[in-house]
Formats: sequence, C-alpha cells, structure tokens
Amino acid sequence: MGREEIAVRLQQAFAKRWDVTLYKMGLPAVKDDRSNALGRGGRFFFQREELPGILSALSKQFPETAQQIVERSEQICQHCFDLLGYKGVNYGAEIDWHLDAVHGKHARRRPWFRVPYLDFHQVGDSKVTWELNRHQHLVTLAKAYRLTGKEHYAQELFKQWYHWREQNPYPLGINWASSLEVAFRSVSWLWVWHLLDGCPVTPKQFPADLSHALALNGRHIERFLSTYFSPNTHLLGEGVALFFIGLLCAGIPSARRWQEGGWKIILREAQRQVRQDGMHFEQSTYYHTYALDFFLHSLILAKLNDIAVPQDLDHTVEKMLEVTSALAASEHLPRFGDDDGGRLFDPSRNRSKHLLDPLILGAVLYDRPDFKAGRSHASEELLWLLGGEGLRRFDELPAGNPESGSLALTASGTYVMRGSGTSSYQLVVDAGPQGAGRAGHGHADALGVQVSVNGKPLLIDPGTFTYADARGERDCFRGTAAHNTVQVDGCSQAEPAGTFEWTGRANGRAEFWVAGKTFDFFVGSHTGYSRLSCPVRHRRYVFHLKSRFWVIRDVLEGTGLHKAEVSWHFAPGSLHAIPGGVMFTSDELAPFVLLFTGDSSRRKELSEDWYSPVYGRKEPSPTFRVTTSASLPFEFTTMLIPDLEAAADRGVLRPMQAVHRGVPVKAVRYSAANTEHHLFFAGKPGNWQLGKFASDARFLYCSTDFKQTVSQFVICEGSCFAFEGRLLFGANLPVKHGEWSREESDGATSQPFAAATRHEPVPKRDDHAEPASQVSQYLTQILPATADSVGNSETLDTKKATTPA
Repeated sequence: MGREEIAVRLQQAFAKRWDVTLYKMGLPAVKDDRSNALGRGGRFFFQREELPGILSALSKQFPETAQQIVERSEQICQHCFDLLGYKGVNYGAEIDWHLDAVHGKHARRRPWFRVPYLDFHQVGDSKVTWELNRHQHLVTLAKAYRLTGKEHYAQELFKQWYHWREQNPYPLGINWASSLEVAFRSVSWLWVWHLLDGCPVTPKQFPADLSHALALNGRHIERFLSTYFSPNTHLLGEGVALFFIGLLCAGIPSARRWQEGGWKIILREAQRQVRQDGMHFEQSTYYHTYALDFFLHSLILAKLNDIAVPQDLDHTVEKMLEVTSALAASEHLPRFGDDDGGRLFDPSRNRSKHLLDPLILGAVLYDRPDFKAGRSHASEELLWLLGGEGLRRFDELPAGNPESGSLALTASGTYVMRGSGTSSYQLVVDAGPQGAGRAGHGHADALGVQVSVNGKPLLIDPGTFTYADARGERDCFRGTAAHNTVQVDGCSQAEPAGTFEWTGRANGRAEFWVAGKTFDFFVGSHTGYSRLSCPVRHRRYVFHLKSRFWVIRDVLEGTGLHKAEVSWHFAPGSLHAIPGGVMFTSDELAPFVLLFTGDSSRRKELSEDWYSPVYGRKEPSPTFRVTTSASLPFEFTTMLIPDLEAAADRGVLRPMQAVHRGVPVKAVRYSAANTEHHLFFAGKPGNWQLGKFASDARFLYCSTDFKQTVSQFVICEGSCFAFEGRLLFGANLPVKHGEWSREESDGATSQPFAAATRHEPVPKRDDHAEPASQVSQYLTQILPATADSVGNSETLDTKKATTPA
C-alpha cells in the first residue's frame, strides 16, 4: 500500500468506529431537521407533468410489460420476491431484512464492518439478502400504483420502507456493509419519489423522512467509498449514487460536493475501467453491461441537467456499445467471467439476451442504426429515460447492419470467428487477462472457446450460479474444468484463494491472429501452469474454414509426465457417441459434430455437468471429456462441425503419416465425401516436406478433390507452397498469410507482415506457371538433400505437377 491508500484506510477505520460510538451514545450520524431536500434539486429523467404520457405509452406500447409490473406487485404484496434466479422467495408475514430466505440464514445485527458477509455459514449468500434490500421492488410497486390507481400498492410500499428503516438503524447490520448496496438502494428511493411525488397516497412526513435517509446514505457512501477495497463497478456505482443524490437533493448541505465528487468518479472510472478496445476490464460480459448501465444513466441525467459531458466519456460509452453490438452480431452475446445477476433499471432482465438492452438506448443517443439491428421494438427503459421523444426517434431510426465478420478485440484478448454462409455461426476465443486487479470476477478459462449457432449457445460458458455456498460450487463454476479448455494434473489454471481472489493468474496471450476472406487462424498461449513443479505451457491453435468447420489443436509443452484433460461443455440437449467423436442434438439446433484424434490410451467420457443460465439457478448439461497421461510434449486435435450437410457426412479426422523432411511438422487429415482437408503445423521456422506437400509455412491448409487436385489453400507465416512438385504459391519474403480458392476468380492474395492492413495480389499460377526446371530448382533450394527424413525418401516428380486453376 502507498501512503495515500494507508491514509484513506486509516480514515475509514476511524470513521466507522466513530459512527458506532455515536450510535451507542444515542446521537444521530446526520441531523434530522425535518426539511424536504427533494423539491429544490435538478431534473429527473421525467418531470411530474410528463408522467401521464409515459404511463399511457407504457400501457399501449408495452402491454405485456405493464401486466408483468402489476402481477409482480401482487406477488410483492404477499412478500414473495423474485431475487436473481430464485423465483417466489417467501419472506413471510413480516419481512426479515437481514435474512437470506433461500438458504434460511440470518445475519446478526452488529456493526456493519463486523458482519462476515462472505461467510456462508453465518449469513448465507449475502447477495440474496442484498438483492432484496436494493429496494428495486419498491419501484415496481410505485409503477403499479401509477398504472392502476390501486392504493394498496403504494400502501405496501410505504409500509415496507418504514419497516426497513426501523429494522436497519445506522450503522448496524449487513445492509450497511457494502457501499454499493447503499448506492443501489438510494437510486431506487429516488425513483420511488419521482414516481409518487404529488400523489395523495404519499404520507405527509415522507419527503422529510426520505430526505434524511438519503442524506445518511450519501454520507455513508462518501466516507466508505470502495477506492481501494473494490475499485471496479463498486466504486463506479457509488459515484453514480453520489451524483444522483447530490444533483436531485440540492437541499442537503453536502449535495453540491456529492454531485461534483460523484461526477468526477464517473469520468475517472470511465477512463480507468474500460480497455482501449471498449471492453470493461473485469473480463466479464455481464459486468461490461453492468458498467454500461451506470454510464448511460449518468450521461443521460447529466445532459438533461445541462452538465457538460466530456467528449472522452461520450466516446468511451459509444465504444462500449460498439463492443456489445459487435459481439452480438450473430444474435448471441458470449458469456465470460462472473454473472452478477443485478441490473440498474429492471432486475428481472438478468438473462443473457437482456445484456443487449443498452443498445436500444445507444441507438437513440448516438444515432446508430447498427445498434438497432435485430431489435425492432423499443424498451420500457428507453421510455422512462428518454420519454416519448426517445420512442419516436427509435421508431424512425432505420435498422442497420452491424459488422458481422470475424474480429479481434486485442486489448481484452477476445477473438471472434464467424461463418460467411446463410447460417450464423460464431466461435469466440478468450485469450486475454484473467481480469483486473485481483481478477475477482474473472474465471480460470484462458484459451476457452464458446460456440453459438443462429443465436443459440452450443458450446457454453458455465455461468456463475453463486458467490457463497456450503459445497464449494463457487470454485467449481469458475474453475478450469468447467470451461472449454485444457486442465493439467487436475489443477485449475489459477487456484482460488477466496470468493473473489486467486493465487496466481491465468492470463492468455494471442501470438498470431488473421481473419482472411475464406478462413480465420488464431494461435495463443497461457502460462497458468508454470507454477507446477514441472512447468507446462498450453498453446492453442484454432483454424476456421468459414462456413465449414473449426479445427482446434491443443499442445502442452514442457517436460515430465502429466495428466491432461480437455473438456467440451454443451448447452442442454442430447449428446451421444459416434465413431471418432460425439454428436449433439437439441430441439432448437441442427446436429453438431465434434471429432477428435487420439490413440486408445486416451479415455473418452460422456458425463452430465451443471450450467447456470442466471445467478442462483443451475441446470444439467452434457459434457464430453478426453483425458490422457503422457510425457510432454503432447497434443489433442479436435474438429467442430456446425454445418448441417457436413455433419450429415461427418467424415474421418486422423493424424497424417507420410515421408517427412526438414523442420518438425505435425499434420492432420479430414476426409469427407469427395474432399480431403490437410492441416500442417510446423514446430519452428524453416523448410519442410510431408508427402506430396512442401512449404516453409508455420501453418498450411490445403484441400484436394477426388482427383487429387488442389481446390483451396491457406498459408500463414511462409513464402512458398508446392504440391506434387509444382509450386503453387511463391513470394520473395514471408507473408503473414496467403489464400486461394478455386471458387474465387481473383487469384491468390497475400498479406505481408510489414503492411498488416493491405492485401497484395499474387499472380495466378496458371497465367505465370514456371517451367518444370525452375520449380525443381526452387524445391531443391527449400528442401536441401541434407534434410532429415522419416521413412523412405520420396522424389518430387515435376512432370505430375498440377496447377490450382
């Protein structure tokens, strides 16, 4: 800790003990002068006179939403709550605000800093308790009253609010233990006030009581900011609450300081918490949306109150929206890291599909048709935050087309491979850092992949399920074995050291990436297993032949005998064994085939694991694992086939054995129908020959038809490729990649290393075919007679040379 952190922590340590002293002496932490601080503040998202129009639009344009608000309110009046993924949690006749009713655990009422809120045995899952105490359900009751005019909704609201204050005296209890939770509760109370301001059902003393309560909340948040405790979305949310309270409650003496301080936190954290590519630094898609909620609501409120919004903040928010839009272009947003389960506006919108909600606001705010793509209907949130004008602008905005090709978010290490056919296929590789700081919300999933088809998840992330439990499920869901990657010696890539901490880090690193016209190719590694007594490096290669298949090659480098296990976790459905692999089927998806190579020593297992679609809920899902124990180095090769026709004729995947010369090279062949696909991986730079194929490429893909004629090839990090003695690709210097397909008429293209964004054409070989003598001389240069060979030597017969065209 630096001097500044030590000073802040000392101040907070003194402040919390001073507050307890005040409580024991019977002295208030905040003077209650019975004044209404709510009437002299800034503008909320809507004004009192705008409410009738908003409520009318809600009933007419979102009738299902309006009905759900009323139905949920009836349930709330019975003290039954939908909390996170738990439905109908019953809190009985009198609500115990310190109770986790899911697990039957009650937190003792003691000074908040002495509540062990991460100890399941003493308090249960504090997240369940806190979700109720965010009081977002009170906003639902307020909406129901305004929609129906039925007073029992408002009466229940005020009854619960006053009961909560009675049962949560400051500074006692679990509900003061997190400043972020105080922040959420404050925002909810402000929504309640602006929904009920001026209504006859509102108790006369409520404005003064609410003003005092918000003054106490603001004081607590300001004194106990998560500046060093949890400087992520906790600090951001606390800054948002200070900004809201300070702006909207100008009658509180500290309001101006809170508004300015909260706004500074928002601006600072926008620059600190968002990576250059626009992804939130927690390495969690849920927390990315969580942060977007905070930024969007604050930005809108600032603009409504003529507060200057720096261009940097606008740019950051738009960049975050662009990331969401880009990742969701295939109609499914991949899930990485923790799923918090909470939302700022409507906590019931906590499923994966709801993580796209910010795009509706973003489409209007930034006039972006591409953000509207696939979202033909506006949202309730848009109506409340931007009013009828927001709805009109959304309806008038044409739906654009987001970027639908493969892409790389290099700062966050997210690489997306997409198909180019009529079906929407997507594979996402996680090759970034495990997370920021302690990586508290990251998972040990380096080089993990996820696959979706036509917007439906297929190879899945397990989700989170819980933060606290008695059976260690928190660590199971975030551990390596629960993800689509390789586990070594039964260890997670990083070992849990607490609910939100790790021993070591499993930081991924991309070593090579190229998105071509007909293919994508990724190479990455991580050193999470460098801590083992015999260190291991996991390197993963992913080749994507667009609209056909993916080939994933996992190489474990190091020394000694190790156990390795590669897992493939499927969405809920049916998984059964087929020759050479497994086939997945479900009611919503076409058959999906997974093939693998390996000898009989590799144990194959079909099992049932758990998948959590939302915090607090888990469902069974099928898993396929391949396990082996061997001396390093060794490797796994897996093929994923999402194409319906290809899956029907699934073919055979096997290692390729042939005469070898030159630098080490591993190869696999996939034989299907009338086509053979060959993939070559060179162990180091240099020339090599394997059977009929010769090159100096680090990676080579080539397909041949039933006549053994080349129909397509891809070369990466090389300068030449010859087949059956005929040079098919040649360059003066190594290129980052080159590709050619018989179906294309433009000839081969290549991308030099020095110009990563420019493609340079290479002449067609049939137009500029080299004489046989030149080809022979060229091959002699790249494959000298002194090269090592395996098996019988094979002479390259240039008389049999063919040309791709």
